[in-house]
Amino acid sequence: MNQEAPPTKQISATGSTERQAQIAEIVRDRGQAKVEELAAQFGVATQTIRKDVNTMCRKGLLRRVHGGVELATVGARHYELRRILNLSAKKMVGRAAAKIIPDGATVAVSIGTTPELVVANLDRHQGLQLFSNNLHVAMTAHQFDGTQVTIPGGRLRRSEADIVGPAAVDFFDGYRFDIGLFGVAAISPDGALLDLSEEDVFAREAIFRNAQTRILVLDATKFARTAHACSGHVTEVDHVVCDTRPPQAICDMLAGAGVNLVICDEVDG
Repeated sequence: MNQEAPPTKQISATGSTERQAQIAEIVRDRGQAKVEELAAQFGVATQTIRKDVNTMCRKGLLRRVHGGVELATVGARHYELRRILNLSAKKMVGRAAAKIIPDGATVAVSIGTTPELVVANLDRHQGLQLFSNNLHVAMTAHQFDGTQVTIPGGRLRRSEADIVGPAAVDFFDGYRFDIGLFGVAAISPDGALLDLSEEDVFAREAIFRNAQTRILVLDATKFARTAHACSGHVTEVDHVVCDTRPPQAICDMLAGAGVNLVICDEVDG
């Protein structure tokens, strides 16, 4: 049963991309949404929202149902949908994490939409050597002057546009990195790092064991999610960058282990 729409409250969005990201979040939270309700909530014309919805449907992010729209069924466009969900939070994390990475660093980058946004903020860095099994990351970074990008060979996973399995593990095991940058699908209440598949875990472990400094990037929704593939603990990294303050139990674990916790909305505020 769909949730009842809350009272209309206008939302500020600076452009169509930000608005579409917020539309996806509203639809996710409510189950469905009507064009008229969205127009009222954003304070724009219904034609503007219809244009956004049409674009999102063409991209496979939304689908029309009687009376409105809902999130599309997970499939090949799953990465594209995750790319825009919680976009503002991920952008904050991307900016903050990029400040930790020095010029001239050798950086291993995992799959995931948040690591991709960190890399997008490295465009002014000099002399980076970037290694990733995430083609989205590689295609972003290859546009930067002075950044060298290396990717593995192997079979491409269509849903994520990444390379996993033995090829990715051997790739990361073939180097030593100054920085290992990665995200996870979820963090359990006891601090365990969780991913959606064993293949994701194996690639992350290879980054982890070959990096001198490990940076975990995530938004706060990861503390409310679950995933089945478990490896590693939040206290085993050097930096955790999150958009808002994690649960107090996690904060206490990080403080006790001497992990640097960067809370973006407190730093920006």
